[in-house]
Amino acid sequence: MKSVYNFVVTPVKSRYNNTKEIGNKELILNTEMVSYQYVNRNAIVISKPIIGDTEIEVGDEVIVHHNVFRRWQNQYGEEKNSRSYFDESTYLLNFDQIFLYKRDNVWSCTKGYCFVKPLKSTDVLNTEVETPLVGVVQYSDGTVNVGDLVGFRPNSEYEFFIDGQKLYRIFSHFITIKYEYQGNEEEYNPSWA
Repeated sequence: MKSVYNFVVTPVKSRYNNTKEIGNKELILNTEMVSYQYVNRNAIVISKPIIGDTEIEVGDEVIVHHNVFRRWQNQYGEEKNSRSYFDESTYLLNFDQIFLYKRDNVWSCTKGYCFVKPLKSTDVLNTEVETPLVGVVQYSDGTVNVGDLVGFRPNSEYEFFIDGQKLYRIFSHFITIKYEYQGNEEEYNPSWA
């Protein structure tokens, strides 16, 4: 199956990541459809668009928007699928719904996005565990360098867990400053990630 303008993808494992294996038992972490945190965001590309130039290839693993595989209820209480839905294992995506792709075990950003690791807060007067609006670039589209200490606009960060690491997806144009390292920066990755 090919699409003229869309990627065709299939979810890795299932639509939701709401279970965890503990020993030989499966624990259900969430039973609600509305919690976006438990929607799967990993997919495999089945085919790429016929029209348009892209660096993403068939077989690449991609990180997608949380609403791609999500089910929701309309105002009448009826369950609906996202507009990307074709069938239970096939979804059609626009290019702007893909943020990161993996080929040969290397993650790369699509144009317009960066992923930033949060920093542990060193402010003793702040109850937050992370330093707000500051992080280290983990994956970049080339507008900033990987490893740069950067600041970004408020409310521009969007939380992802990629390979067991907490990262924020940031639009590249929302990165506002590059800081110099002070030497006391420590990356924050919660133990449950």
